Amino acid sequence: MRRLTYYILVFIGAIALFSCAEDVSELQQEGNPVLQIEDQFSNVHFGDNLPFTATVSDDIPLSTLTAILYFGEEEVERTTIRTKENGTYSGTIAVPFLKDIPDGTATLEFVLLNTTLKSTIKSFEVPITRASYPYLILVTEDASYPMLPTGQPHEYAATEPFPSTDLPAYIKTPVVDSKGREIIFGWEAGAVIQDVSESIPFVSPVGGTFSVTFNTKTYQAAPFFEILLNGTKLRMIDKENYEIDADLTRGEEVTIEGLEDIAEWWIDSDYFTVIETGKYTFTPISGKYRITANLTKKYFRVEVLDGNSPAALKADGTGAVWIIGDQVGKPSYITNHVGWDPSKALCMAPVGNKIYQVTLKGGETVNTETINFKFFHQKNWGGEFSSSTLTTGSDIVFIGNGTNGRDNGNLGLISGTTLEVGATYVFTVDLSTGIDKGVLRVVKK
Repeated sequence: MRRLTYYILVFIGAIALFSCAEDVSELQQEGNPVLQIEDQFSNVHFGDNLPFTATVSDDIPLSTLTAILYFGEEEVERTTIRTKENGTYSGTIAVPFLKDIPDGTATLEFVLLNTTLKSTIKSFEVPITRASYPYLILVTEDASYPMLPTGQPHEYAATEPFPSTDLPAYIKTPVVDSKGREIIFGWEAGAVIQDVSESIPFVSPVGGTFSVTFNTKTYQAAPFFEILLNGTKLRMIDKENYEIDADLTRGEEVTIEGLEDIAEWWIDSDYFTVIETGKYTFTPISGKYRITANLTKKYFRVEVLDGNSPAALKADGTGAVWIIGDQVGKPSYITNHVGWDPSKALCMAPVGNKIYQVTLKGGETVNTETINFKFFHQKNWGGEFSSSTLTTGSDIVFIGNGTNGRDNGNLGLISGTTLEVGATYVFTVDLSTGIDKGVLRVVKK
């Protein structure tokens, strides 16, 4: 079907080329294109730039020679050469290097067209394998190390007294023959991929001599820092952040393993009640949540999910409410200030009955002298609460209306009021009577 589509498109293009605005004449195929290609496609590896040589001729002018590579029925690469005259032409076609593709037989098809779109086709079955490299090269900022075969299929390892347990590096292959190329493996979007040189954030749990391993088929690599939530490993986003999407039940016991300094971490009381170090009770309503462990700031960021995306507030008052704005942030408004950056929005904990909660500590997670944040329907710009959809009877904060010292919907401290350093303040947004009839309460504990 893909090949038929290709020819239909070529034919349509030719009609457009040979037609005029008022008169389209029928194209007559003429000539006798002849294509000769020797089967020169042996010892082919993923990642190769595969060369080919073709001898072409016709008794009318030729147009193009196109080489198309198929994995099964899927076209994965093509290249086209302009063939103005009879003669011999050379070119290359790239063989993709991708994760998890098994060795197998591809189809390499050549299509020769003349100027009347008459064609001839030759196809070759091409066995393709993943190269067995004699070594790989681990490249750090300061040095390079050989990675040798371990005996496991496609796996290589460098075992050295590395200078640090934190070892950002990328990996590259040697060029095994004249049609091969150097393949580079680096880090992007929390995973190892090919043809990227951004360093992979290797981290060893022990110092001294340790091994860095990599599999050129599965792209499995080690060592990485490992954190477990209820026995399930968090995925690495970068060397500072690990995350997991999990279905959690109110009141269930949650265990965190793999963090030797967990006793020093800031635990968000809106989501977790401490049982003991590394063991907690989950406190919001049951649902799907994304938990991100930040190794630098030593805290767990928790966000409500809808499917695989951050949840938004629904018309019935369920979902999520987000905080964006100034002088607030977890675990510290100074070191992790939210500001007007939606990507850093704080997700309020859904505590039930369409009530959302955030607990702030004066001088720690909120400025005691001034605040200027507001509540949003999503982790982005869009729906937001205003003075017409959110009211409060608080004697601590007021809701801006655009003329009282704050933009519409932004919170401020009532004149002459400051928050107490070290005191805890619980902000709740109650939407039980409708998302356009929200009630904000602020209680000092």
